[in-house]
Amino acid sequence: MSVWYGGRLFRPVEMSENSQTSSTTIFKYEQLGWRVTATYSGGDIQFGHLIGVMDEDGILEARYHHLDQDWELRTGSCITTPERLENGRLRLHEDWQWTNGKRGKSVLEEI
Repeated sequence: MSVWYGGRLFRPVEMSENSQTSSTTIFKYEQLGWRVTATYSGGDIQFGHLIGVMDEDGILEARYHHLDQDWELRTGSCITTPERLENGRLRLHEDWQWTNGKRGKSVLEEI
């Protein structure tokens, strides 16, 4: 699957209960070669940043950190697997883990 993340916007449509993202969190992705970054904010998140490396199948191995509305810094890692929808947009399936060890899953869709 040939994937280009750069310039795309995503919104969570499904998330684990222990996620701080919501349908009002917007992710803006950028890409330079195999390096993929994103900034995100909205809902319980004041500002966040993600940086990752994409493999030949478009799967991202990434680290993220953000500042939530309670002024707490949160960090973690995730593996993101892209799915191309019939309309050409991307759906991202994320398996993530907070640095404290708690795990979760999220699904983001391109907007």
